[in-house]
Amino acid sequence: MADIKPFKAYRPNTEKVSAIAALPYDVYNTKEAREIVEKNPDSFLAIDRPETFFEEGHDMYAPEVYEKAGKELWARIEKGDFIQDEEKCYYIYELTMNGRSQTGIVAVASIDDYLNNVIKKHENTREEKEQDRINHVYTCKAQTGPIFLCYRENQLISQIIDKVKAMDEPVYDFTSDDGVTHRVWVMADEEENNMICRIFTSINEIYIADGHHRCASAVKVGLKMREENAGKLKGKQQSDYFLSVLFPDSQLMIMDYNRVVKDLNGLSREEFMAKVAEKFDVNEESEAVHPSCKGEFGMYLDKKWYRLKAHKDIYKDDAVEGLDVSVLQNELLSPVLGIGDPRTDKRIDFVGGIRGLSELERRADDDMCLAFSMYPTSISELFDVADAGKLMPPKSTWFEPKLLSGLFIHEINGMI
Repeated sequence: MADIKPFKAYRPNTEKVSAIAALPYDVYNTKEAREIVEKNPDSFLAIDRPETFFEEGHDMYAPEVYEKAGKELWARIEKGDFIQDEEKCYYIYELTMNGRSQTGIVAVASIDDYLNNVIKKHENTREEKEQDRINHVYTCKAQTGPIFLCYRENQLISQIIDKVKAMDEPVYDFTSDDGVTHRVWVMADEEENNMICRIFTSINEIYIADGHHRCASAVKVGLKMREENAGKLKGKQQSDYFLSVLFPDSQLMIMDYNRVVKDLNGLSREEFMAKVAEKFDVNEESEAVHPSCKGEFGMYLDKKWYRLKAHKDIYKDDAVEGLDVSVLQNELLSPVLGIGDPRTDKRIDFVGGIRGLSELERRADDDMCLAFSMYPTSISELFDVADAGKLMPPKSTWFEPKLLSGLFIHEINGMI
């Protein structure tokens, strides 16, 4: 049973919401973050990437950088840039991109559900990336970027959400710079909130869609504060929960996560193409190739596109090994191109599907050599991997649109 609770969010005042809310911190490098904050000092990116307050070259992981983030956050709250709801609420968060909408519930989820595998993972995390957000959350005493969770659609929850959206006016309705429209409703009705809480207790599997590092960091901060407060506080603490947005699986879209490779691993073009043909049917195409089904891949080399179709005998009946990203890695990237560990190999890079196939062409013609376009991993494949207690290869899923940071803030001091 899932423990998904309402909470009293700090959120931007209406006049400033479009200026404050920002894309997640890990979408940008430091140079890009500095440029955005310079143009818009109200951007929440200044708090999520507090190195922007310091001179270029300053250690972005230094203690004073995180301390600046905490001071700036609470100074802006004190100034009135943010308000806090007086009662615990769920919030409805709708994102619309290219005419397609998805609607989730903003809540706090239990770190114990993460530890007990009610909230399931499908991706490994790296300690250094975790440590950055551990320091940020612990120093700010707040979670500022929500974890993207999903669950198998529940009709009762969907009916409640539809009713609120039909009857109430959103508190926010704005379009961000990337063209995505964001709308938020506050669920103030206690009876509806209690019903949602009860319904979630009947749901036994919730899945991390995006934000594995932020989630792992929130859990570790919660355990640290639980230990610090042992004997001082009785009952559930705010730090026992982490900020989340939960979406039904039927509304989510996973985009392709494509690959670009630096070289042909010492092979001539002819030798490489012969190796590819051992495991794939290869057909040259006159246009850029976006795979139309599972088992199909696009390949761009020497300004030409090819459609690859994997031979059926190389697919395995396994949640992980049967993924297209695994097939490409195990049958081509590793044995032919010598890329053993895509997490650490500098000869491979990854390009989110939101950037389009033209970006693959640009990279292959510019700083790389070869590109592969992928058919997107499905939600059901994600569920299958997580249910089997396994992990996907790195860079298997790319979710769009991205959840904004600074739209909801969960303070982790005190009791729930």
